[in-house]
Amino acid sequence: AYIWGFVDGRVKQNAWAKLADIPTETPESRAMSKDLKKRGFKFVGPTICYAFMQAVGMVNDHVVSCFRYQSLKNNDSR
Repeated sequence: AYIWGFVDGRVKQNAWAKLADIPTETPESRAMSKDLKKRGFKFVGPTICYAFMQAVGMVNDHVVSCFRYQSLKNNDSR
């Protein structure tokens, strides 16, 4: 519940046209990083946090032409 609070409990659906459009950090990952550091965590910068968010499915960062994009968009539950 804590970690999903940074995306309001829902998968953030992005719509990137090409890989170069995908950011390395977002306002959500910056907020996560700041909060985790405040709680004593180390090595949790906004880029690391965004990579974590991608890895665990908190954000759909597949480009719209990817075969996985639509299936993940249609199933945006955690």
